[in-house]
Amino acid sequence: METQKYSYDYPRPAVTTDCVVFGFDGHDLKILLIERGIEPYKGAWAFPGGFLNMDETAEQCALRELKDETGLDLRYIKQVGAFSDVDRDPRTRVITIAFYALAKKSEVKGGDDAAKAQWFALNEVPRLAFDHDYILRRTMQKLREDIHFEPIGFGLLDEQFTIPELQRLYEAILGVQFDRRNFYKKILQTGILDEVEDDDRRYYGEHREMRSMDIGALFGSFASGSRPSYPNVHSDDETRRRKGTRFSFNKKRYDQFKEDNNFRLEF
Repeated sequence: METQKYSYDYPRPAVTTDCVVFGFDGHDLKILLIERGIEPYKGAWAFPGGFLNMDETAEQCALRELKDETGLDLRYIKQVGAFSDVDRDPRTRVITIAFYALAKKSEVKGGDDAAKAQWFALNEVPRLAFDHDYILRRTMQKLREDIHFEPIGFGLLDEQFTIPELQRLYEAILGVQFDRRNFYKKILQTGILDEVEDDDRRYYGEHREMRSMDIGALFGSFASGSRPSYPNVHSDDETRRRKGTRFSFNKKRYDQFKEDNNFRLEF
């Protein structure tokens, strides 16, 4: 690093970063926290984070601290904002820059200044150190705004997913419940999902009439020498089939849809 040409003789605040990481287990939204291993707030839970080095950006600092303290190695984070209350840190004047990230829920382990790392359900988050309770509220507000305009939720799902899985995710993030049929209809109308055609589903489509027939009647027909009939598939059987249909997210179509429309995903 080059020697600084100028220096200024006045008090300067320290800068830290904090990273709010969300995971999803199929039912509940999870938050990644670390148990602080040092003072201040030793033994309390907080977000992974730490002090900014002179030779790194805030994003680099947040990703480094996240990996050092939890073992989680991410590539993409989004800034929430700066938090600068004068007395937010008892050590000295500290401004923190908070980020959020979406990650597949995986094994984590405390490291560096973190005694532990653990996932918590959103409704089970304990009292947090510093001003992290406030940061969490602001971050949830930001996440709920962004999910209407960006495809961020799909990063918490497998590459292939069902509509009920997607609905549970949106309900967990937004804290509301949607009508199942209305959600299904509106998400498909956007055109941003591709239906996945697998071998089992092709087989089901080719043999749906055989699968829906009365097996007892079939054997009775064979015994009497008459020809069996093949009734039409029932609507409830079709509903069950559609519920199990798997989809994938089409990022290219999403970008085009967003460019052509004043995109806001509502249900």
